[in-house]
Amino acid sequence: MWRRHQSRGRLWVAAALAGLALAAKSAIADPLWTEIPSGQAPRKAESLPDFVDLAARLSPAVVNVSTTQKSLPKVGDSPEGGDNSGDDFGQPFENEDPSHPQSLGSGFIINKDGFILTNEHVVEDGQAIQVTLQDGREFKARVIGRDDKTDIALIKIDAAGQLPIAPLGDSDGLRVGAWVIAIGNPFGFDHSVTAGIVSAKGRFIPGNYDDYIQTDASINPGNSGGPLIDQRGTVVGVNSAIYTRTGSSMGIGFAVPVNLIKEELPQLRSRGSVVRGWLGVYIQPVTEAQARAAGMSAPHGALVEQMIDNSPARTAGLRPGDIIVEFDQHEIRDSQELPLMVGGVPIGHSAMLTVIRDRTARRIPIVIGVSHEEQLASADAGGVPRPSLGLTVEKIDKALARQLDLDETAGVIVAEVDPGGPGAAAGLRPHDIIMEVDRRPVKNLDGWRRALDRAAGEKITLLLVKRDRGTIFITLRERG
Repeated sequence: MWRRHQSRGRLWVAAALAGLALAAKSAIADPLWTEIPSGQAPRKAESLPDFVDLAARLSPAVVNVSTTQKSLPKVGDSPEGGDNSGDDFGQPFENEDPSHPQSLGSGFIINKDGFILTNEHVVEDGQAIQVTLQDGREFKARVIGRDDKTDIALIKIDAAGQLPIAPLGDSDGLRVGAWVIAIGNPFGFDHSVTAGIVSAKGRFIPGNYDDYIQTDASINPGNSGGPLIDQRGTVVGVNSAIYTRTGSSMGIGFAVPVNLIKEELPQLRSRGSVVRGWLGVYIQPVTEAQARAAGMSAPHGALVEQMIDNSPARTAGLRPGDIIVEFDQHEIRDSQELPLMVGGVPIGHSAMLTVIRDRTARRIPIVIGVSHEEQLASADAGGVPRPSLGLTVEKIDKALARQLDLDETAGVIVAEVDPGGPGAAAGLRPHDIIMEVDRRPVKNLDGWRRALDRAAGEKITLLLVKRDRGTIFITLRERG
């Protein structure tokens, strides 16, 4: 009897083992995960790069840029409006004398004639610009050209003798994960060197023209305008901005790609500004629902909201609701790629758009015109009522700062938010403190009004908001 049970037990074990073997074979055929074969040799670990030679070679070409700016107008009869001892988006910081504020940033020499690249916001409104080299020499600089769309300025010093030069590289060839270093003057500590990797490429910040390089190399206020350098010792970007909730580096920094800057440099030198191609449309990203309605397999491209009168887009016959999916046979994955593509071709260029209209792809020829954004913004600010933002803001005086336990009086405070307005839709709340509009510091009510006037032609405005003890970015879409 026992033997019979034992025999059955053996048969059951054999069947179970056979089942496990079949299951294992099935798992191998359709694995749930992937493994490296045990016999395969692991990739040899590489040692960390040595940045000593790079720092020694490039640091002399990095300069300190300080700017005496125009005095800020006071609001009413109160001296409040304060200073901003440091900001949260790569902007310059100022000293404690509001009558002669000092903008402090970085820059780097790009040729033997003394041309220097820096950020436009570093030299904005500067009455006097001083450049200090690593060897202690000081020079007065003048602005040759500036472009607020990319936040780049070309300035020049007249210096006798040899100047150290930082060569420009190829940002298109830069790979995510590659080692980079940043050199600049964070918080006034000149020629500080920080290292990190390229965290991402093609990052878009609302209200900007760039597709930024993202890096975790430490970038702080004062690094603005300094170089981002690859392992070959070439400049691949100009450090421009940080994302932070504390006012200092949190490991997310942004640099303007040097290849984009190289396209602008001839115009900055010859005419002092950059003239770009223009379609004359307001666009927005394509949502998944809009893509399905248009018969697209996945959302991509740029949805046309409206056309500007007498623009190339209106002349070409574009319509609201069109989805532009290609520009000159180049696919548009993100809506913000379109302005970069259009801006990179010559004025008068005959381009071909591929648009989705009524679930059908159409090819529409268009002649690229000259951008009229500044004129349109000026006209809107001067003669056309600005659409309501649904906000009431007030100045921050010393009493209010004490009440709210604030360290400074810079910015404007949100007093009321219209529940049905754009501000509420964007997530603004009462007691939020608006520190910047489109990367430009807001010191007081007058600065807030000027910032809104500058952004009058834009459909999207980027706000830097202090909330509690941190800062956040809020994208504000206007109605109208």
